Amino acid sequence: MDFIYIRELRLEAWIGLYKYEKVAPQIIELDLEITVPGAAVFKSHKVTDTINYAAVVDRLRAMLAAERFGLIEVLADRVAGVIIDEFHSPQVRASITKLGVLKEAKRVGVCVTRKAEG
Repeated sequence: MDFIYIRELRLEAWIGLYKYEKVAPQIIELDLEITVPGAAVFKSHKVTDTINYAAVVDRLRAMLAAERFGLIEVLADRVAGVIIDEFHSPQVRASITKLGVLKEAKRVGVCVTRKAEG
């Protein structure tokens, strides 16, 4: 299985359940593994036959600016769903990290793997 990956992508997100988390966006870190939709790109050399990672980042940035999330699990599921539904990836692994939320831990996060239906 071939995939495109994006590592340590830092974006602002409205995330959290607590009152102090709702006053300003937080920086989150995303690690994505996006399965390539087929082998056509290896012969065609065309971006239209793969997933444009810059377009994925732009879409996620817009989503994070427009939506608020209570749980990081819900955010990870939403990220994976957007990539599957809008970019037609057969499978996505999305890891989302909240930085500095526990003084004893450098990072706290969640990782989900989602497959396209059918």
